[in-house]
Amino acid sequence: MSAADLTLVELVPAHPSREAALALIEVVSTRAAAAGAEVIESEVTGDGSRVFVVVEAPDGPGFAGTLRGTPIDGVTEITGPFPVRLVGAELEAIKANRPQAGYLVEWDLPEGLDMDTYLARKKEKSPRYAQVPEVAFLRTYVREDMAKCLCLYNAPDEAAVKRARGAVDTPFDRLFALSPSAVTLP
Repeated sequence: MSAADLTLVELVPAHPSREAALALIEVVSTRAAAAGAEVIESEVTGDGSRVFVVVEAPDGPGFAGTLRGTPIDGVTEITGPFPVRLVGAELEAIKANRPQAGYLVEWDLPEGLDMDTYLARKKEKSPRYAQVPEVAFLRTYVREDMAKCLCLYNAPDEAAVKRARGAVDTPFDRLFALSPSAVTLP
């Protein structure tokens, strides 16, 4: 498998709740398995209004077809799947440990930013997270189309995440507290 095999799917439950989000994750997981793909990670916002699922899909178009082939009950919006690149963690470590995050930051990347520039900037600025020791940067998923990235953190509160983003001099567009133990994956 290559990093290019990772895809991001975002879902909006029709009736936001943790239970509705978990049901949607189960649907994505079942459809992923049918396409020879595997759910690597799922994150649910604290209010259950958004679900983020990262899937390892060696046949991205096949997974997309399986995912979208039949409407999914209980969802008002599906975005993706979009190929993503994992930054700041190793895929095998995520599979082995299924590490959970407390916060998810979305940044709508600026027009004209390319992947090489993004990655160089991330490498240069990441050591600055040490200025905010109460925050642990866990990993980032960057959409290959450079539309946005999702960054995952553990922190005591939203204010700490904001301080960490300030330390690395990186803006963000949305910040979500995540539902603890959203789903247990094999």
